[in-house]
Amino acid sequence: MLKIKKYAAIDIGSNAVRLLIKSIIEQKDKPVIFKKNALVRVPIRLGADVFVSGAISEYNKQRMLDTMTAFYLLMKSHGVVNYKACATSAMRDASNGGEVCKLVDENCNIKIDIIDGEEEATIIAATDLNKFINPNKTYLYVDVGGGSTEFSVIHNSEKIESKSFRIGTVRLLNDSVTNETWRSLEDWIKSHTNIYDKIELIGTGGNINKIFKISGKDIGKPLSYFYLTSYFKKLQDYTYEERITELNLNQDRADVIIPALRIYLSAMKWSGAKDILVPKIGLSDGIVKSIYYDTISSVSL
Repeated sequence: MLKIKKYAAIDIGSNAVRLLIKSIIEQKDKPVIFKKNALVRVPIRLGADVFVSGAISEYNKQRMLDTMTAFYLLMKSHGVVNYKACATSAMRDASNGGEVCKLVDENCNIKIDIIDGEEEATIIAATDLNKFINPNKTYLYVDVGGGSTEFSVIHNSEKIESKSFRIGTVRLLNDSVTNETWRSLEDWIKSHTNIYDKIELIGTGGNINKIFKISGKDIGKPLSYFYLTSYFKKLQDYTYEERITELNLNQDRADVIIPALRIYLSAMKWSGAKDILVPKIGLSDGIVKSIYYDTISSVSL
């Protein structure tokens, strides 16, 4: 007999806000199945406010309220029983982040938890990553966001080290990443990967997912350093407008995709990785799994 319930994850990032709804299907003596029902993405780009002025603007406050109201109604319509809303780098850095969370709670009936980089990395690691990796290999896991990037070293299927750096696509667009931060990242990657003979990269985030889709590669096949370098140069040959009209990129993707590639390519160069795997998982998937396994708190709808 099947037992089915629905959980939802809300990921409030620096570039976009996402709602993921999944069905959790339980069967006797069989592994649980996590099936995606809906994914909604709204490009609010809170980081464009926060990384320049230090606070979320009145305009984006209202957009947040409208979006969270819509997300609440969608969750009710789908019959979601539990959800978790997590805010990351932009909300962490915003001087009025707590105020925005309170407004959303009072007006939209959604409680938001502002999580730090370490917790973000831990939740992401709760995804089905083991399905995509070879237990005998070593990987550098890179999750690129708008405000921060989470890095983890995985050896023999175990997370050895992890760290969050304030390097993200929206921060780079706004020129708010210092050379010192880049050097700290380079030192961290080299010191934690040079002890292994061979490293492969695992990349997650909307930009690398888009690049993987464009590549036409079969799922499970890696992208090479050569391919990413070539695509990086190609993107730079086009203006922002041409990336939208000729390369068919969304307007909120057409600018951040270049700094995202810079982060992935830098990580590959400093770790010596020749390939990058793109499993198409992320924070939202980790939130749903963590709700199911009761490793994080959640809210009943």
